[in-house]
Amino acid sequence: MKAATKARRRTRVPRPPELTAPPAMDEPLLDLRRAIDEIDRRLVALLSERARLAQRVGELKHAAEAPVYRPEREAEVLRNVAAANPGPLSGAALAAIFREVMSACRALERRLRVAFLGPAGTFSEMALLKQFGSAVEAVPCLSIDEVFRTAEAGGADFAIAPVENSTEGSITRTLDLLLATPLSIVAEVSLPVEHHLLTSAGSMQGVTRICAHAQALAQCVNWLNQHYPSVERQPVASNGEAARLASADPTIAAIAGEAAASRYGLVPVACHIQDDPANRTRFVALGRQHTRPSGRDKTSLILAVAHKAGAVHHMLAPLARHGVSMTRFESRPARTGAWEYYFYVDVEGHQQDPGVAVALEQLRGECAFYKSLGSYPVAA
Repeated sequence: MKAATKARRRTRVPRPPELTAPPAMDEPLLDLRRAIDEIDRRLVALLSERARLAQRVGELKHAAEAPVYRPEREAEVLRNVAAANPGPLSGAALAAIFREVMSACRALERRLRVAFLGPAGTFSEMALLKQFGSAVEAVPCLSIDEVFRTAEAGGADFAIAPVENSTEGSITRTLDLLLATPLSIVAEVSLPVEHHLLTSAGSMQGVTRICAHAQALAQCVNWLNQHYPSVERQPVASNGEAARLASADPTIAAIAGEAAASRYGLVPVACHIQDDPANRTRFVALGRQHTRPSGRDKTSLILAVAHKAGAVHHMLAPLARHGVSMTRFESRPARTGAWEYYFYVDVEGHQQDPGVAVALEQLRGECAFYKSLGSYPVAA
């Protein structure tokens, strides 16, 4: 009997570390926790006060029939927060916190609907959350075309779409849709893109196809050629759709991000397989409103000129005369069969800024076709 009692004592489970902490640590730890609890109470009170002020702003907007979402104001708030940040929290961490605060306060006025390339778990959804926060109704769409159509038809307040990638260049379908849409760009989002090879089992045993969006396959082509050159590659509508397919079929591997892996219960075979470690994608948010100057803005244009010598030079001359910097210049076939092109141009500044306004007015006079896609805050 005594031997059995000793054996039970020897196998007793130890108490959790926090319950066996040295007595000398107890009182300082409790003091710090009390201080944190007090700060939390003050934070709740301040957040509630901020929310009440936001409700009053919403009432004034409603009376003036002004938009619920003001991206230029939110950009200003985030810049003020960054300037006031003493640390130790990083600027990105603090921006994420305040973005959610603004999103929650905005939802007290009205919960916005935002269309994105779905299903859930895509980089488009991540860009949506980075720009609008989580207090919105996300509307997944099967294609970029449907994203535009949903917002154009009033099924969503805003649309978010990828426009260019640092590795593979422009998303041409988005460029074509921008040409015809009545929507304006109200904001841009720059997102680091990290691709992972995912399967339901965490291995490539039995896998016969690798699925991803065509852009993702292109961004990982060298890695795939080196590691799985003989496995079929199948483009699908989105990386989120690839992840969904892989979760239901063990013969499919998906290229997608961490959000998709978590949502669909997939296990990484390999991580960070993009050929460019600095790979980023730029997204634009589109709506029916126009954004006011924020102090650090960009303006996007689509232009065309007559087919004659020196036409492009003359078209761009007003920008140089008025010191307006061009940050992007790209041509896209007009699909007329006559070797004509549309030019997609980004310039620094807001179209209401005096110097920019004069330059754009003169530029318009040099163009056979001129469309402003809108002015909007530069992505942080």
